[in-house]
Amino acid sequence: MTRLRRGLIIAVAGIAITALIVPMLPLPDPVRIEVAHQLAAPSGAHWLGQDEYGRDVLSRLLWGARTSLLVAGASAALACFFGIVLGLLGGYLRGVTEFLAVRSMDVVLCFPPLLLALLVVTLLGPGATTLIPVLAVLYLPGFVRVVYAGVLTVRSQDYVEAMRALGAGPIRIMVRTILPNVAGPVLVQFSLAAASAVVLESGLSFLGLGVVPPTPSWGLMIGSARATMNQAPLLLLWPCAALSLTILTMNALCDALRDAVDPHAGPRFARRSAMDALLPGLRPPPGPVLAIDHLTIEIDTPYGMIQPVRDLSLTVEAGETLAIVGESGSGKSLTGLAVMGLLPPAARVARGAVWLDGRELLRADEATLRSLRGGAMAMIFQDPLSSLNPVHRIGAQIAEGITAHASRQNREGDAWSRAVGLLRMVGIPDPERRARSFPYEMSGGMRQRAMIAVAIANNPRLLIADEPTTALDVTIQAQILELLAALRRERGMALVFITHSLPVVAEIADRVVVMYAGEVVEQGAAADVFAAPRHPYTAALLRSAPTEDGGLPEGIPGTVPQPHDLPAGCAFAPRCAHRVPDCESVRPPLVDVGPNRQSRCLRWRELA
Repeated sequence: MTRLRRGLIIAVAGIAITALIVPMLPLPDPVRIEVAHQLAAPSGAHWLGQDEYGRDVLSRLLWGARTSLLVAGASAALACFFGIVLGLLGGYLRGVTEFLAVRSMDVVLCFPPLLLALLVVTLLGPGATTLIPVLAVLYLPGFVRVVYAGVLTVRSQDYVEAMRALGAGPIRIMVRTILPNVAGPVLVQFSLAAASAVVLESGLSFLGLGVVPPTPSWGLMIGSARATMNQAPLLLLWPCAALSLTILTMNALCDALRDAVDPHAGPRFARRSAMDALLPGLRPPPGPVLAIDHLTIEIDTPYGMIQPVRDLSLTVEAGETLAIVGESGSGKSLTGLAVMGLLPPAARVARGAVWLDGRELLRADEATLRSLRGGAMAMIFQDPLSSLNPVHRIGAQIAEGITAHASRQNREGDAWSRAVGLLRMVGIPDPERRARSFPYEMSGGMRQRAMIAVAIANNPRLLIADEPTTALDVTIQAQILELLAALRRERGMALVFITHSLPVVAEIADRVVVMYAGEVVEQGAAADVFAAPRHPYTAALLRSAPTEDGGLPEGIPGTVPQPHDLPAGCAFAPRCAHRVPDCESVRPPLVDVGPNRQSRCLRWRELA
């Protein structure tokens, strides 16, 4: 903590404490009138002199601080609380909730703040009990808009999706994940609202529409001093100086606090979970862990309805690693998100079914999916830096996944111990210290290991790894692949590995599903597919991979077609060196080309 920040905290704390302990200070009665000592100069008994009624100025100044800060703090706190609630609900839940939360604030903004305050105070009468709710309503739209805008930015981050993948409910995500990440702007808005409330209260009191005399208030003191400023100018100086100093100090402090809670500004205090979800355990029935049957995903676009995933079918057994391979845009990640029930709002499942241990997922309600995410099924996202919450320590994020699926008997201390043990299991050195680290304090490889620890915290039956080695160097990639393979062997879980790199598949996969332009073009045992591909796209992917002798890889000509502009026949035909006229007009079916092997090519026999 810098000296400036420490000084600001001490200054604001001093002002607030002084206002609180005023009744206990040996001060003269602030409303006692001594007509014989009107406008008396400062003295030993009255350090700042006496006002036009002979009242002690210092006593009134300190009691005025109590009144002004009470009105400002209470109104800003009320506006902040309700603004956070409305902004979180509107920004995260969207729909009707968003409309009601945001549009209702637009109605309030239609009225000029000062005029609205004057109108309400005139109708209801002056006084602190009227000012507090009036000012709270005036500052509420600012808080709602700040929180709402922050939520719209944060809700699309991977670490929010990661929390959904862990099985956390909307309330838990909003309070535990999103709110800490919008705390900085909220603090700044609070400082502005509190400072503005002090000024507005003083202005209304100056006009006689705020605090009712003889209650001390800085606004009343300024209004009274105006009439006698020629005889006693110091009476105007003291309340103005107190008002200005308080506002400047509050703004400076909250700017410092905003920097302190910035996710990338440096170390912060650990935060603990406020609630634990109670979710049931699952017993896996016999059969494949994961079965996808004719899955088709649709998205409405300006070009019309598109299908980025079409008629996809696959199965994964316990202890098996299935690799889904293809270029960007082939539908690999959307498939994983569909299994987890985390498709973006614009996407929907048009048809098909997904089964996890015999339980159908696509038609399950959100509560059921929440109980499965992070428990029976888990997902590792591509970028660990954006998938880990920047304002929570690594150990706390792992422990939260544990407590979200734990019984009431599970204590936070036990969850923390298990989190440390998981970090040790995934090969992070000094796990006790690293558990207290923030994501930005760790390297890319260590962050990815931490993400794996989060995913396996509750012994999932199915683990979906969406390009977990992206942006990692070759050495770290090998370590991560070895770790995943070891976990799969030791725990007997089914692993779906999504990647665009065939060399990675060769290291880890038992079976391979090759996707192109949203559909499966080939699938089979990894060794068979690598030894003798039965689709030109698979062969092109193999040729495009780096070779062991250092030779240059061959690029695949052309690009993946857009989902709204697919060819009439084979989707790969425009880029295929083996195409014939029928390839451009006939959409090939997925046919058996051997034991447990399929290909979507009209010429697969000739290629063999």
